[in-house]
Amino acid sequence: MKKNFWSGRMKTILIAALVVAILAAVVLGLSSGASFFENVTGSILSPVRSAVAAIDRQFEKYYNYLFQYAKLEADNAALQSQILSMEEDIRTVEELQRENERYKALLQLSESHEDYSYVASYITSWDASDYKSAFTIGKGTNYGLEEGMCAITENGQVVGLITEVGFNWATVTTIMDSSLEISASIASSGYNGVVQGTFLQDGTSILRMNYLLTDAVIKNQDQVVTTGSTLYPRGLLLGYITNASLDETGVAKYATLDPSCDLGTLEQVFIITNYGYTVPEKRADETVVVDGETGYLVPVDQLHDGTGTPTNPDKFVHDMADAINRIMADPEKAKRRGQAGYERARDHFSWESIADKTVKVYEDVLAERK
Repeated sequence: MKKNFWSGRMKTILIAALVVAILAAVVLGLSSGASFFENVTGSILSPVRSAVAAIDRQFEKYYNYLFQYAKLEADNAALQSQILSMEEDIRTVEELQRENERYKALLQLSESHEDYSYVASYITSWDASDYKSAFTIGKGTNYGLEEGMCAITENGQVVGLITEVGFNWATVTTIMDSSLEISASIASSGYNGVVQGTFLQDGTSILRMNYLLTDAVIKNQDQVVTTGSTLYPRGLLLGYITNASLDETGVAKYATLDPSCDLGTLEQVFIITNYGYTVPEKRADETVVVDGETGYLVPVDQLHDGTGTPTNPDKFVHDMADAINRIMADPEKAKRRGQAGYERARDHFSWESIADKTVKVYEDVLAERK
């Protein structure tokens, strides 16, 4: 009953309000000269127009926002692309600068060692089982590389030795590996020793110079360089002394070295394919065996990897067997050659003979000074 009352009353209020609105519109229309229909329509639609205008303004703002957001997103993507391109350009420039510095240093090395010939190659991979022990480069026999060739940096620092080679690849074993033994000397004092990588109990490795004299004067930061051989040219930098002590035997010293080459940042190496080293030929009076007189000399071509392995083992075995057979076939001749070898060793290589030759050297020097 109460609900119906309020419903009827509400309808009455709404109708009364509508009548008042119409009358107000009529009065305003009459006063302004507008038609009755226009006033009624204007009064009714005015709120609607305001609402539509407000919605239109909000829609325009939202549309402008979406358009600006899309434009900003596109601009941001373009800027990101430019940044990536600039970063790539910077990396390229930095790489070119590093390469330029490498070749400038190599040019200086070449000027001081005109007999050197090089093949440059980038490192393609490191030995996963033992980092810093060996790595692979992207050139091989197709560039004339062979086992036993020395790898250095552009600054003349020893990196290692080629120990395996294929058509378009080669394995370089570094100086940190214990398989390499390098004749070396302390540059400031001339003390000689052998540089070799040494593995520690914790799995790491250090560079060590062994067989130094017990009375050798050794200073920290002394440079250690190669003495020169068929494998390593003379004067290449191996490292800097960090400590020295008596070795395990107590009859010699050893020194630990800080390698001159930073293997952790190494990108490129230079393989020395030729450096003008020739094994000096001994004069006849400097050799114990004179071919055909005191015995037979068996020629052999060897690998340049420090092992002395014949390049053609079958030929070497055949030639050695042939020489032995010739000796065994004539016992009297073998006896005569043995006696001749004894006399030659006595006359040319005894301590008395060596002393005489030493005195002769000093006499010649003194004669030149007069």
